[in-house]
Amino acid sequence: MMTILEPGLLVRHPAHPEWGLGQVQSVAGHRVTVNFEHAGKLLINTRQVALDVVDSP
Repeated sequence: MMTILEPGLLVRHPAHPEWGLGQVQSVAGHRVTVNFEHAGKLLINTRQVALDVVDSP
């Protein structure tokens, strides 16, 4: 089941766990801006990457 991403959700990038926990900032179609603890704000294409939603930190 795919989770709909929305601002405020906490996520992790499956290929880059070193980036730490990220918070979704905005969603525009398949383009999601996420602010990661150790990588800063990044634009993620969800057609290429399935972000892992975190229930709680």
